Amino acid sequence: MDFGPVWSVLYIIIFVSFGTVFLKVFRGELPYLIALPFALNLLFNLLFTPLQFGLQNNELATLDILFILFTLVWSLFVVYPYVPWVTFINLPYLFWVIFAIGLQLTIRYLN
Repeated sequence: MDFGPVWSVLYIIIFVSFGTVFLKVFRGELPYLIALPFALNLLFNLLFTPLQFGLQNNELATLDILFILFTLVWSLFVVYPYVPWVTFINLPYLFWVIFAIGLQLTIRYLN
């Protein structure tokens, strides 16, 4: 299964929407705390590949992807009152994370 095209689109969505949030926080147009779940989501997203494929630790990777989901949902809720389009444009990312959790749980179960 080739996930490259999916991630190419998701990375564009993440770059534009998360970038907008960080820029607005930097300019003082959004409260500082709005950026926290976005920053945590990026951190957990960056940790997933090394956990899953580097360390080959299915338990940590599963925990990490659940943190990705939690921080993404948190992000979308807190930003909606300020920049609603950021929430809507990230729905494909949310659906992908839910799909990826299913994959991760299957991998964990089979191993």
